[in-house]
Formats: sequence, structure tokens, C-alpha cells
Amino acid sequence: MFEAARAWLAQDPDEQTRAELADLISTAESTGETAELSARFSGRLEFGTAGLRGELGAGPMRMNRVTVARAAAGLAAHLRKTETDPSIVVGYDARVNSEIFARDTAEIMQAAGVRAQLLPEHLPTPVLAFAIGHLRASAGVMVTASHNPARDNGYKVYLADTSQIVPPADAQIAACIDAVGPVNELARDGDFIVLGPEVAEAYLTAVTQAAPTGPRELLVAYTPMHGVGGRLFVEAATRAGFAAPTVVAAQAEPDATFPTVAFPNPEEPGAMDLAVALADQIDADVVIASDPDADRCAVGVKTESGHRLLTGDQVGALLAESLLERGVTGTYAASIVSSELVGKQAAAYGQPWRQTLTGFKWIGKVDGLVFGYEEALGYCVSPSIARDKDGISAGLLIMALAAKLKAEGRSLTDLLADIYCQHGWHATGQLALRTENLALITNAMSRLRTEPPTTLGGQAVVAVDDLADGYAGLPPTDGIRLALGNGRVICRPSGTEPKLKCYVESVKSDQVSAEAEVQGIIADLNRYFTF
Repeated sequence: MFEAARAWLAQDPDEQTRAELADLISTAESTGETAELSARFSGRLEFGTAGLRGELGAGPMRMNRVTVARAAAGLAAHLRKTETDPSIVVGYDARVNSEIFARDTAEIMQAAGVRAQLLPEHLPTPVLAFAIGHLRASAGVMVTASHNPARDNGYKVYLADTSQIVPPADAQIAACIDAVGPVNELARDGDFIVLGPEVAEAYLTAVTQAAPTGPRELLVAYTPMHGVGGRLFVEAATRAGFAAPTVVAAQAEPDATFPTVAFPNPEEPGAMDLAVALADQIDADVVIASDPDADRCAVGVKTESGHRLLTGDQVGALLAESLLERGVTGTYAASIVSSELVGKQAAAYGQPWRQTLTGFKWIGKVDGLVFGYEEALGYCVSPSIARDKDGISAGLLIMALAAKLKAEGRSLTDLLADIYCQHGWHATGQLALRTENLALITNAMSRLRTEPPTTLGGQAVVAVDDLADGYAGLPPTDGIRLALGNGRVICRPSGTEPKLKCYVESVKSDQVSAEAEVQGIIADLNRYFTF
């Protein structure tokens, strides 16, 4: 371990992480306390379909300049093998070291014979995805940890189709990364292209052109949650003819420390409190939030008792209905853990429906896609912009739909009620068990396979499907599906955070019984798991 640590130290170009690692080595040698050093060198961050994501710090189990340089060199080698004239666009958010990681990537790519183009400033992930197609690049890299805690950063990889990588590309790239030698021996070339504002401008044009015409009278409260989406979202809204959304002042500017939230994820309890408070204060028609890299969109609506947040599945149903009503033809898709409601909506309009594995990388690969979503607040409402989730274009479509309904004397909740009346009340909920002990998650999945619950929420579990064996024609993945009489539960480890996630759906004729059943199922799951 000490030999590996010193070898890592010798190649690290970053003064801060070199000092950090030198201190860890010195402490371990002088005191015999090796736990922290062992944790850093127990393996390495695995490159997968989500790219890389992890805590910032020194060593191969952390995100740092050595880890990023290895990833960049490996990706460059892969592109040289698969492309005759490879090129790449690199973007970054406002997290700690994001710009440094992006510039390291551009330098290594350029020196390796991959034409590198760097976005000019911190920008949303959807701009990077759009830029790949707009500039006809072979690939893209976005340095971001999306909605993870402030201590994390990440490295997302896209190929030329503007969607994230899927197997076997991930394994091929990982093999190239494994072959990279010491990063201090890698060639670097600072003569890469730094793009101007024209890419973001082209993105704004595409997003505003995709927004349907119609009424524009709407009062919106908005938060970018200390991320990079605020300027472009407000600009897109005003260009589309809306009054500028009122922005939560305390969360308006990018801030890598995310000081007002425990987790900068709109799904987390408390994260939307300031936005909801602002909406209540100004009596907004709608409240909208972007996550820090603006690829996700949360929506809240006005009720008699104040504003409340819609679930990701409810927003998905509303967006799908908006497109279907306007006659947008093609394939509608959602991840397997999302509600099956949109499938019923698509069928009612005679449109095809596809379910995919969890993760937008799979949705982006659906042939003929016109709309795709995942319950975790990710929506692709215009695949011609990019085949990835986009919180800005989704937020703009929600605004257009809400303004149209307001002009008719109706609201988003009225439209939801109509959808439920036609297709049944689809109540969904989620149990997320967070732990730093990943063995607990592994053990829980093993128990689900060998001793699954027999009843949940008063319903018999009528079937147990192991998604690792493949389910409904989908590729194998780590997950268990528990079928109930009028619903289902899917349990899986999170792909980006140390969590076990359980996704619950119940379909009944009315809201009260459907939501009560979901809560009963979640309560039983809480008792079933032991952490």
C-alpha cells in the first residue's frame, strides 16, 4: 500500500492533493493508523455507464486530477480506436475543481490526437449534450456530480448520439483507462479550442423554438439550487415570451458549497423549502427548480393550503399529455422504476411505449424517441436537442402547459385529475435507505432474492422477478421486482449514491386508497430491511 501511495504521489500534478496524501502517508508510518490511507487505496473508482463519480481527495478511490487524467487518456485511446477523425466537447459545472478537471481533459485529449473543444464557462449539462450534436463531435465529457453532496465531483461521458454511454462502450473505455501509465508522463497540449458564447446561444434558440406557442401569462417562482442553470433558464423563459421567473435570491448564484441545503437534490426533504416559501410569498402559479447542473426539473403547484411539490411521475404524466395532445407522434419511454401511467396515456393516443432499465442512458437509446422520462425528475421533451434529460426545456414546457391551462381557468392539478380519471389513480412512492456501509446494501439485495417478503401493504406478493436474469426483454441489472395485485415494488442499489432504493406503485380508483396503500407498502419495507 505504501509503495502504491508513493507512486501516486509522484505523479500527482495537484499541490493540494499531494500535500494531503503526503500527510496521510506520514501519519500512517509514524502512528500505524492506516485506515484512511487504506480506504484511499483499497481499489479505484470504477468507470461505468455513469462515468466516474466520487468524493474529492487524494488517491485512486477519490476524484482528483490523477483520476481524471487517467480517464481522459483512456477515453482518448478509445476514440482513436473507434473514430477516424476523433473530436470531443468538454463542459463543466461550478463544483470544486470542475474547471481544472475540464482543462486537464482538454489538454490530454488534444495531445493524444483528439480535437478538443472546451465550453467557455460553467454551463448546464444539457448545453454540453446539445453541443456534441451541434458541433458534430465524436464524444463529450461533462465534469459534474449533478445533485450529489458538495464533497463530490464526477465525470460523465457521452458519445456522438448525444446520449450517455451504455455497454459495451463502458467496458471498452475502462479497459483503455486500465492501460494508462503514470499520468505525469502523459503529453499535454494547451492548444485546444475554447468555444465562445455561440454554443449556449444556439442551445437557447433550440429550446425556445421547441416551446409550444400559446398563452404566456404565468407567475413562476424558480430556484437553480446554487447551480449553473439560473441564467439560461430565466433567459429561455423570457425569450419564449414569459415574464422573468422570480428567483430565490439565496440560491441564485453558483456556489460549490451549497450553503442553504443539506443535499442539493430537489427530491431531498427540505431542499425545496426556500422555493416553496417564495412561491407562497408571491402567490406563484407554479414553482420550478433545477438541480445544480440543470439536467433535472422539479415542479410545485398552488393549492388552497399553499404550494406542494409534484412527484417526478406526475410531472412525467403532465409533460407526456402535453405532447400527446399536440399530436407529437413517436415512441414514449420511461425507466422501469417509473410509473406505468405514461404507457397508458401513449396507448390512448395510439403511440408506442417502451420501458428501459434505470438511467437516462437507456432512454436515450430508444428508437424513434419523442419523449422519455425517469421518476427522479429527469425529462427529455425534445430529443432533437439532445437525447438526454434537460431540466431547462422541461421547465419551459411545464410553463407553457400551465399558462395554457390558466387561460382556460384550469391548473396542472386539474389536468392530472383528468388523467387519473381516465387511467386510474397511479400513486407512487419511494423508500431510500442511505448507508456508508455498502455491505448492508449487498446483504439486503441477497435477502430479497432468498427470502422475499410474502405480503406488503396487506397485499400478497404474487411474483418475484430477479432483474439480474433479465426482465421483459431488458438487459440484466441488479434489482428485484415484487409484483402485487394492483401494483409493484422494484428494489435496486443506487448507481450514483450509497443508497438502497425501493420504488412503489399502486393503482386504485381513488387518490386516498392508492396513496394509503403506497404508504402501507413503504412501512412494511422499512420493517423488512434492517438498516
